[in-house]
Amino acid sequence: MPLSIRPALALLVVLLLAACTPKPGPSSATYGAAVPLAAPHSQAIPTINTAKPLGWPAGVTPKAPPGFQVVAFARGLDHPRQLLALPDGDVLAALSSSEAHKTKGFTAWFAQFIQKGAGALAKSANQIVLLRDADGDGVAETRFTLIDKGLNQPFGMAVIGDTLYVGNTDSVMAFPFPAGTTHIDAPGAKILDLPSGSDGRGHWTRSLLASPDGTRLYVGVGSGSNIADGGMGPEAGRARILEITLATGAARPYATGLRNPNSMSFEPSSGVMWTVVNERDMIGDNTPPDYMTGLKDGAFYGWPWSYYGDHVDDRVKPANPEMVAQAIAPDYALGAHTASLGLAFYPYTTGFPAAYSGGAFVGQHGSWNRSEPAGYKVVFVPFAEGRPAGPAQDFLTGFLKDPKHAYGRPVGVAVDRRGGLLVADDVGNVVWRVPPPHPLAPGFAACEPCQPKP
Repeated sequence: MPLSIRPALALLVVLLLAACTPKPGPSSATYGAAVPLAAPHSQAIPTINTAKPLGWPAGVTPKAPPGFQVVAFARGLDHPRQLLALPDGDVLAALSSSEAHKTKGFTAWFAQFIQKGAGALAKSANQIVLLRDADGDGVAETRFTLIDKGLNQPFGMAVIGDTLYVGNTDSVMAFPFPAGTTHIDAPGAKILDLPSGSDGRGHWTRSLLASPDGTRLYVGVGSGSNIADGGMGPEAGRARILEITLATGAARPYATGLRNPNSMSFEPSSGVMWTVVNERDMIGDNTPPDYMTGLKDGAFYGWPWSYYGDHVDDRVKPANPEMVAQAIAPDYALGAHTASLGLAFYPYTTGFPAAYSGGAFVGQHGSWNRSEPAGYKVVFVPFAEGRPAGPAQDFLTGFLKDPKHAYGRPVGVAVDRRGGLLVADDVGNVVWRVPPPHPLAPGFAACEPCQPKP
């Protein structure tokens, strides 16, 4: 059989088997602080269901709850992935994408096929743009290309003093960023090398978070595979959050066993660092859920040997019961296969209604390994006394036209100086903004930042 025909026949088999996959239970059953996990069933051939990207028709926007509006803060961006709202009101957007690579074997070819079908595979723009809404009308009338050199699939961003830190897929970079800067010509300084996703293997996004006192930087590094399929050797330095001490450049693991930690944020009342994590694939429509969790310094969260605490993944060989015994269960399930990528706490007591104060917004990029789509929305999780305090609520929906077609896909989320929620939509090429129903008074500041607690 000619080699060129084999992928097509393999794809046909996958599609035929996917059509026979049993329907899942309601995805809402996999959200919450305590959820029952469905029994796993290993998928030799994965369930595939991706929504074809359409882009947004004129006059159509995502849908928010009653009392809220949705406006396009900036359109025509090239795959905006992550956002950073600055204290002066400007907004930084990292433009980047999964890229096509030469592949060996059917699994790697198939992974890229999935990404391409979902609009997630393109030449990465490798830029950071600065968006400015000088007149305060909720729309950025000016944009600047802040950085267009020295970037390799940038994602995370953090500003400390006059320095902008950027999480490339293979490094953490530092750029001079004094007040008023709209373009950076100076080459960045490398702070730390990272295990690279630039070869097309595994998770490539590198999230960043600065400590409130500006002395440390936290870096999220995802795994290189689903369940350490090639052994633990290629996973060295991955599936973890690192802590960099900026004065010395020393880095250490802060939390490990996190398959793909994306955005991190400090919960406003406690100062505890939280993250959202994408869990493993190919053991069922509802197992295991993605999650958000408060992090403990030095803690281990299970990957690859177990999920959601001590639920053993029998596919991982050799087994490691000692590590499973150490695994900490996460705090809050965010739905199976939702691809939760963005996290931002709402730090204001006015602006949005009081019920939103201190709660968490989560950007869910959307499923591929599920027979019915899940995610493709922004959800809100209420918090009280530093902990999740109720069921997740749909906040921004309408990204799916129907189960097979998507107008866009949300990624990073941020809260701006004026109390609005910003959402990066990398398939729609838009940054959306939900203005506060009750505008903040001029000069109103968020609560004082808290120090992270172990």
